[in-house]
Amino acid sequence: MRDMKVPETKRQVRRLIGFFSYFRDYIKNFAEIAKPLTDLTGKRIPNKIPWGDKENKAFEELKMQLCQATMEPMQIVDFDKPYVIEVDSSDSTIGAVLLQTAPDQGNKPVAFASQKLTSTQKSWSTIEKEAFAAIWALDKFSKWIFSKPVTLYSDHNPLTYITESTTKSSKLMRWALALQQYDVTFKFKVGRANVVADCLSRLND
Repeated sequence: MRDMKVPETKRQVRRLIGFFSYFRDYIKNFAEIAKPLTDLTGKRIPNKIPWGDKENKAFEELKMQLCQATMEPMQIVDFDKPYVIEVDSSDSTIGAVLLQTAPDQGNKPVAFASQKLTSTQKSWSTIEKEAFAAIWALDKFSKWIFSKPVTLYSDHNPLTYITESTTKSSKLMRWALALQQYDVTFKFKVGRANVVADCLSRLND
């Protein structure tokens, strides 16, 4: 998250605001801090946004506060509660977030992750990328979720794809075997609602 690129267009700014807004309960004075960014979405602002010191300061402050929310995960994680993972893929990157539901605060972030795809992985179909993102995220967060129930949200159904196609590919067979070590339930979440993983998979392209 610290390495997120500065947005260049209104669409990227809206995606960024959606990302931080999702965790606004953990960002003190969110609306005030984010105002220089939300101002960039105004009608009079060109699509190629102007970016100056105040916008950069707001961006860095939002990142810093959200990073602090995950700096000491032992104070955040309740090992008796189930986990939620959200994943997404773009043409060249995958992203994921590990969450737990906190009373009266919605989903609380535990960890964020993103990774660029190799040239071979970039040529995969969208469903292959989504399936790989799921396997990769489960492995990335395994130190928290191993032997615990976890719900994984994606805007495709990687479980169906992997299980129904294993006989066609040794790669998918390896993925199917990897899934067996986790207590995971897959659920669909429409892309526009999957704001966190979507942002992580696209703003770092």
